[in-house]
Amino acid sequence: MVSDADRDAETAIVDMLRAERPDDGLLGEEDASREGLSGRRWVIDPLDGTTNYLYRFPAWVVSVAVEDSEGGLAGAVFDPVRDELFAAARGEGLVVNGERTSVREPVATERALVATGFSYESARRADQAAVVSRVLPRVRDIRRAGAAAFDLALLAAGRLDGYYERGLKPWDWAAGRLLVTEAGGTVVELEDEPAGLVAASTPELAEALVGLVG
Repeated sequence: MVSDADRDAETAIVDMLRAERPDDGLLGEEDASREGLSGRRWVIDPLDGTTNYLYRFPAWVVSVAVEDSEGGLAGAVFDPVRDELFAAARGEGLVVNGERTSVREPVATERALVATGFSYESARRADQAAVVSRVLPRVRDIRRAGAAAFDLALLAAGRLDGYYERGLKPWDWAAGRLLVTEAGGTVVELEDEPAGLVAASTPELAEALVGLVG
């Protein structure tokens, strides 16, 4: 689903970037796409968690990142419901509302609180259910907020231990991935189809999740 809020938020962000950074490229979830001349590209998810937003379920965020030839340069995930801004820049760590924050201390896999997400396609949901059946008995519990950028921000801020999901688009994780790595966490790309992402507070937990996700 796409709401007027998705389109209006993307328009506001794109208009600001075009005014301030006219030579940069753009990639947005809705309609924004533009090649740039500067070597930098902004990746925008104006409302991650649209279904939550429309149902008034309080788990939706705005995600904006800028990339250069080396990958993520800066990123921010804003949670308007709780007025929390998760922000990071390459080499500068993670801050949440201005306070430096990091991932959780290491835990054993069986004590890990792990987040994931599901496709809207029924056939892929069946495959994802099979993965959950492998993961759930091996971890403390699973959470499903319905917004990948939100999950990654929570992981970076030490409120989750791990996260995995397949079928993501660049705007789903561009900012969140940088948040996690700058907070001291680990991110692994799953390159087989459908491509996905595993993120965790430690390399050991990431490796365990990759093995379970398959």
